Amino acid sequence: MNARETFGGGVAVITGAGAGIGAGLARHAHRLGMSLVLADVDAAAIATLREQLVADGGSAVDVVCDVRDPDAVAELAERTYRDVGPVRLLVNNAGIEQFGYLWDTPVANWNRVMDINVSGVFHGVRAFLPRMIAQPDPAWVWNLSSIGGVAAVPLQAPYIISKHAVLALTECLRLEVQLAGHDHIQVQAVLPGAVKSNIFEAAGGVENTRAGTDVEAAESQRAAMLDIKAGAMDPVEAAEVVFDQSARGEFYLLTQPDYVGSAMVERAQVLTTRVPPQLRTKPRFDATKH
Repeated sequence: MNARETFGGGVAVITGAGAGIGAGLARHAHRLGMSLVLADVDAAAIATLREQLVADGGSAVDVVCDVRDPDAVAELAERTYRDVGPVRLLVNNAGIEQFGYLWDTPVANWNRVMDINVSGVFHGVRAFLPRMIAQPDPAWVWNLSSIGGVAAVPLQAPYIISKHAVLALTECLRLEVQLAGHDHIQVQAVLPGAVKSNIFEAAGGVENTRAGTDVEAAESQRAAMLDIKAGAMDPVEAAEVVFDQSARGEFYLLTQPDYVGSAMVERAQVLTTRVPPQLRTKPRFDATKH
């Protein structure tokens, strides 16, 4: 089946829908004929997106939701099933970045990355998956990892760690769903390469909370990521690739299959040969190869 046959007419819930690949996934889901539940902490962003989709003949609602709060995510699920309908596609996408040396990272910044990027996915699974299991129709869960989920990158450790965790969470969840016999549920991991978003501008740096904090290193890494953004993939184009791969039944959904796939091969080789991580002359996230 193609993506329209698979997803068209269903309900998609997307966290972090206000910008970047989240907004791209929402726009392409709309093109496929899905009804959208747009969740984000940025009320203005999702309200604007909702207005655009509705003006284009779509069905969409916007819900302000902080994925760090399990009660808020549970309420998102309750509201969706009560007011919109059974969920065909859950996209746990909300995520943030953090730059700087790990030893300089403020505890609050570390907790924020983990609470959003990792716990936010867990809260989404816990709130929605039991309802999706209980419904008879096929349903999909997408958790957003990253090319960073199969890489080691300096000066972005909290983000990279979180994306490794999301990938492991998703792989384990797939096995658990299979073990429990829920054959109508498809769990899939999304690994974007560089996709245009505001994640780098919005990323935390290292506030000078103690003597010796290397703010310059953090800002240098942010600048490098912003340079890469100039050649990054359009979010709607990335979404189309992901939807097509999902409809084909693939597990690892790669926005740039060749480029992200090469990072996966490299990761496998590193683990097989046990070669220590090596510094690069330029960042792993080189978007010019998509």
